[in-house]
Amino acid sequence: MPYEWKDAAPDQTGAVLRELHLWPHRSLPRKGFVWFIGVTVAFVSLPLLAVLGTAVLWGLLPFMALAVGGIWFAIQQTYRSGQTHEELVMDQQTLRVTRRDPGRPVREWQTNSYWVRAGLRKGPVENYLTLTDGQREIELGVFLTPDERRALCDELTRAFGKLKGP
Repeated sequence: MPYEWKDAAPDQTGAVLRELHLWPHRSLPRKGFVWFIGVTVAFVSLPLLAVLGTAVLWGLLPFMALAVGGIWFAIQQTYRSGQTHEELVMDQQTLRVTRRDPGRPVREWQTNSYWVRAGLRKGPVENYLTLTDGQREIELGVFLTPDERRALCDELTRAFGKLKGP
């Protein structure tokens, strides 16, 4: 899953920190990108072999280059959106959520961890995962799949329960 829990060592006060890191899933790694572009160029070049040495080649070549360039640009944009990162850090007193999006300022939310509740509701995506402290509501993991958001909501509910004690 594109999220990971980390238990940090207790600090000077004895408070145990738990961290949750979330990131968007990318199914095409950089090495796969190189192979994909190479195979695309090879297949797009096959029809050009039939017109090699004619003036038609120069008419088709810009369109073939434009197609490969468009694919390159589109995949690079998905890699850029994949740099989004959310971090949730909690102990028995505070909970802090930090979201980093490329090209945007860092957004941060901090509250008393005792009052935080995780919930799923209707929203811009299926199983919209939110955290609320009763005053403010924020989204979490909007880039996750509906099943991942549902599983994460259950994990967050258990984690918040452990923080509050028996």
